[in-house]
Amino acid sequence: MQPIIAITGSITPIQNDPNYAAFDATYTPHFFVEAVIEAGGIPIILPINNNYPVEAILNKVDGLLLTGGHDVDPRFYQEEPHVKIGSLNLDRDHHELKLIKHFMQAGKPMLGVCRGMQLINILQGGSLYQDLSLYPDWAIQHVQKSELDRVTHRVKIDPNSRLGQWMGTGDYVNSLHHQAIKDLGQDLKAIAWSGDQLIEAIESTNPAVDLLAVQWHPELTHQNQESSRAIFKDLVERASNKK
Repeated sequence: MQPIIAITGSITPIQNDPNYAAFDATYTPHFFVEAVIEAGGIPIILPINNNYPVEAILNKVDGLLLTGGHDVDPRFYQEEPHVKIGSLNLDRDHHELKLIKHFMQAGKPMLGVCRGMQLINILQGGSLYQDLSLYPDWAIQHVQKSELDRVTHRVKIDPNSRLGQWMGTGDYVNSLHHQAIKDLGQDLKAIAWSGDQLIEAIESTNPAVDLLAVQWHPELTHQNQESSRAIFKDLVERASNKK
């Protein structure tokens, strides 16, 4: 049986008009859905909700895909908000941090993308650069302006990592983030770096925790790049093996 992959959802207003508030939508970018299906998984979208028990989700799904989106509230890593911080969603932060914690404890597979990687790092006691302007060695364009389905900058991959199984040590990725990992959290290992030495991917050093997280957006390049497809195939395979 195909594994079921839970994809974290967000919420967006249908129109900027309070009269349409009843039609606000739970959504996830469709490329995540396509990538999971093409990898052999069955996707379901988890709405932002801090009332339903996470245990009920754990019993129904085989893996978790943490999507990109909002900046994470800096209170979670004991900082005041910088003037360049983007939009926040505290309910989403609480919801997804709870999901990560329970999936870690259950040993169920996770894939974090962009914000997803940053949330994993924060849960483990790490911190973020709230804006890349705060990173003293910033030298590469990490906020891609166009053609997000195309790769733009090189990443150095640890050949002994999970990513190293299918990505070359000098592979290219796309890039769409103005925040990045500053202090790496406990029991996490950096396995990929950009040319200006920002952390681009992490995995856990705890053998009981099954996770991979990347800073770039493989869901946008999976139709054009084999290594991007392999990231989702890996999640589905890990989830299938844990069933």
